[in-house]
This record gives sequence, C-alpha cells and structure tokens, in this order.
Amino acid sequence: MAHPLVEQLRFTRREFVRCLDGLSLQDAYVRHGQMNCISWTIGHLADHENRIFVFLGQGKVIQPELRKICSFGCPPSTPKLDDMWAAWREVTANADIWLDTLTTAQLAEHFRWKGKALEESIGTMLQRVIYHYWYHLGEAHAIRQMLEQRNLPQFVGEMDDAPYRPH
Repeated sequence: MAHPLVEQLRFTRREFVRCLDGLSLQDAYVRHGQMNCISWTIGHLADHENRIFVFLGQGKVIQPELRKICSFGCPPSTPKLDDMWAAWREVTANADIWLDTLTTAQLAEHFRWKGKALEESIGTMLQRVIYHYWYHLGEAHAIRQMLEQRNLPQFVGEMDDAPYRPH
C-alpha cells in the first residue's frame, strides 16, 4: 500500500481529471487575461511531476519538451491538448513507479542536486505538488465557468478514494 501522502496525490490527480471531463478542444485553448489555457496547465503539472518524481527521484529524462513550453515563466503557448494529456499520462505512470516505493523515513530526506541537498524535503515537495494541482484545478474550473459551461463537477468528489489513514 502506498504512503498516505502518495494516496492524497493520486486522489488529487483524479479530481483534476474529473474537473476536465468533457473539455472541448476549442475550450482547452482559451486564455483569459493572464491565465494560461487549460492545455498548457495539463502540461505544466506534468512538468512539475516530471522534474521531481521522475528526474530527481529516478534520474530519468522523459518529456523534456515540457520544460520548454509549460514551465513557470515560459512565454504563453497553446500546446495541443492530446499531446499534453499523453505527456501527463506518461509522466504520472513513471512517477508512480517511484512514488510507490516511498516510506515515511524517505519523505524526510532531501534530494541532492549538483552535490548539495535541496532545501525542501521530499515530503514537502510532494505536498507542494498536491497543492499545485489544487491551485490549477480551481483555476481550470474557473476558466470553464467563465466559458459558461454548465453541469461542471462539484468539488471535492467522493472521499472514499482518499480517506484519512494514519501512517
């Protein structure tokens, strides 16, 4: 069984996917003011997981183009929705391989980069990814509301998927 914090990430991912259910291609590329489009957001979250759980966690390089088009500070873009979902699925599947191995003790450890320990623990980084998802999940829901879409999912979904579990 995965660590409870990893289970929370998986619940958050499911909520993200649920929020975007029924999103049209046209709506995936709409930008409101300074907000990025939803297709960019999918790639952006994939990039975050990729950098932490795939690159730092496993030393693997996959989907390197995400960093060029969907990282914080990149110029606005409207990447193809299908490409971003494919990248997200590949990254999360690879991330899960490593996430399934995490223990409470490992969550207190720090990744090393260029010979130095990173400031945040692995557990804090995992929490940051979870909160990052919720930030963009709300943003994507707001974009869909501004597009006057109806019958959007209510938040938060079934907690049966993410009950409290002491570790």
